[in-house]
Amino acid sequence: MSATPATALPRWDTAQYFPGVSSPEFNRSLSDLATALLSAEASFDDMRVGESDASPTDERSAEFATRTLILLNGLMGRARLLRGYASCTVSADSKDLAAAAKQSELAGPLSSLTRLHARFAAWIATRNIGTLLEHSSVCREHAYFLQRLKDNASKLLPKGEEELLADLYDSTCGAWGRLYGRFTSRLPVPYEGRTMTMSQVRALAYDADPEVRRTAFEAETKAWSAHSLPVAASINSVKAMTSVVAKRRGWESLLDEAVEGASIRRSTLDAMTAAVDESLPSLRRYFKAKARALGHSGGLPWPDLFAPWGEGEAWSYQRAVSFVCEKFSGFSPRLEDLARRADAESWVDAEPRDGKVDGAFCSGIRGGESLILMNFKASFGSVATLAHELGHAYHNVCLDGKTEIQRILPMTLAETASIFCETIVKRAALAEAAVEDRASVLEASLQGQLQIVVDIASRFRFEKEVVEKRAGAELSADDLCDAMARAQAETYGDGLAEGGGHPFMWAAKPHYYSGRAFYNFPYTFGLLFALGLYQKYEREPAGFAERFEGLLASSGSASAEDLAAGFGIDISDVGFWRGSLAQIVRDVDEFEAAVA
Repeated sequence: MSATPATALPRWDTAQYFPGVSSPEFNRSLSDLATALLSAEASFDDMRVGESDASPTDERSAEFATRTLILLNGLMGRARLLRGYASCTVSADSKDLAAAAKQSELAGPLSSLTRLHARFAAWIATRNIGTLLEHSSVCREHAYFLQRLKDNASKLLPKGEEELLADLYDSTCGAWGRLYGRFTSRLPVPYEGRTMTMSQVRALAYDADPEVRRTAFEAETKAWSAHSLPVAASINSVKAMTSVVAKRRGWESLLDEAVEGASIRRSTLDAMTAAVDESLPSLRRYFKAKARALGHSGGLPWPDLFAPWGEGEAWSYQRAVSFVCEKFSGFSPRLEDLARRADAESWVDAEPRDGKVDGAFCSGIRGGESLILMNFKASFGSVATLAHELGHAYHNVCLDGKTEIQRILPMTLAETASIFCETIVKRAALAEAAVEDRASVLEASLQGQLQIVVDIASRFRFEKEVVEKRAGAELSADDLCDAMARAQAETYGDGLAEGGGHPFMWAAKPHYYSGRAFYNFPYTFGLLFALGLYQKYEREPAGFAERFEGLLASSGSASAEDLAAGFGIDISDVGFWRGSLAQIVRDVDEFEAAVA
């Protein structure tokens, strides 16, 4: 990025990984992975893994477990690089048909890796974990992973069924998810006499002109309505399959499976949800205050949800990088070094352009290296997004040196570093803002936070209803719109103008189209957990950065409850979540007073 002209937005440099998806280097790595997977399957067959085996000796079991853990770590590392490279290439240019083809070709090896994992889990279910740990240091390093496999053994299907599911995934959930991504990224939206992509039209929600926001919202919803059939088919198919599989595995509900996958207890989710529900009336005051500031009576119309408020400052990308690096340095030299490395080594693709997916993400592609995609706008909101995604990269750096298995993170903890880093930058911006600018910084911060608390609460409610109803029959686009409208009415309440929701939010959000159900509540967890940790940091700054980095490094090797306990936090206590939400409510109070 340092070589990029000052007026340009950077694109990431992926040539350090492969020259291209059609290059001999990429194809050779893909072929080598497939060969290694065949060899691994032969090794599993030799040990009769997944069959009624002859109970090998403790020493032989520990030896096999050790070899298998080393093998799986190696295979997962190769797969992470190939999958991350192909996925990032497609995300940067959805029109790249060669990259899309390679992404599809990768499905075979990835299915094989999933089968190996399932077979190893079935084998671990027949072993004594204590004995394995006693005989193998490698097993001891992966004790948390092995114990989770053992604990969830009852949810495994017979070997043949598990292998069939792995083989079918790419042509079921995987295929529907890809259809959604490719279809929506290219969906043509007529707007003001020209055709735009959906991501371009949705970006107009941030435009300063209210008429542009209104007409863009109308064009967006009209396009979703006209093209809702394949999108509705996708969400119906994904939710049907994931629900059937969860039921066959013996889960009481798809939500229970998601909670286990998030590495938290149901009591923790219930405590967080209760605190969020209590806070909704206070949080809605932000929407009503913004509505008044924009000249509306009553609640906020949806097209004005992301309207820029106040003059605010225009941020160049270069200034955003400098500001983030400076504020990170006050927390941790390691964090500052990471941000400067990301800048120097061109990890970030920040340029909005045709064919590039909307939104932002960070992909840990190799070791502690990451690739960050975002669509930078000259506003503080994009500064916060940059800090957020660099937080994910910071997490990856803290995990560097850990094995691939130890790097498997539950979604709940995967957002901890990103939200924490975003909070560092937001708090610094508030502290330094001139009096006349403070309200605009507050508004930008609240806009993002209430999407994670209030909007995600609506999406969580929506998904629960859809999962329950899909068990009986397929839902039409109208059914889905009605469910979304109800969920938004329950959470936004009078914060929105009458009839002011977004009925097609189920089509606009890609998380519903993943094979991972309830992809939403972990974001709320991540925000509120990080705010609680940040409050600890403000009270006890000495040595906090080192302890925090230790938490991040251990986030794939311990439960969220245990990691929180290391900071004296009980996340199953509703009081903890109330404390985090109180920080947001205080900002709402200040914003409300500022615009009164």
